[in-house]
Amino acid sequence: MTYARLRAFILLLGGLLGAAGVMLAAAATHTGETYMLGNASAMALAHAPVLVALNIGADRIRTAIPAGLILGLGTAVFVGDLVVRHFSGHSLFPYAAPIGGLGMIGGWLVLCAGAFLKLKG
Repeated sequence: MTYARLRAFILLLGGLLGAAGVMLAAAATHTGETYMLGNASAMALAHAPVLVALNIGADRIRTAIPAGLILGLGTAVFVGDLVVRHFSGHSLFPYAAPIGGLGMIGGWLVLCAGAFLKLKG
């Protein structure tokens, strides 16, 4: 995958997670089912703007692309697992939430590593 496509994919993930976060918040509010859906909404809405920012800053931050991919996919797996658990009572796959959570943590740490690398440009 090319650099431009990876950036576009990170932006797509950010937009999809933002939209999903709003929909999940509405579902949690209207159904009163805030435990899983509310947590899924919070995670999606917290990480979506970061993915948009990483797309924008990708020309300057050396770790923006790997951080965005790890953070975005980790968030998608974590949120997806909470939603699947809410509606079906089963996990997306074994250990999906912890794996997604580790992806989110790892993405943030990869972004932190960018603080120690020379800026692009």
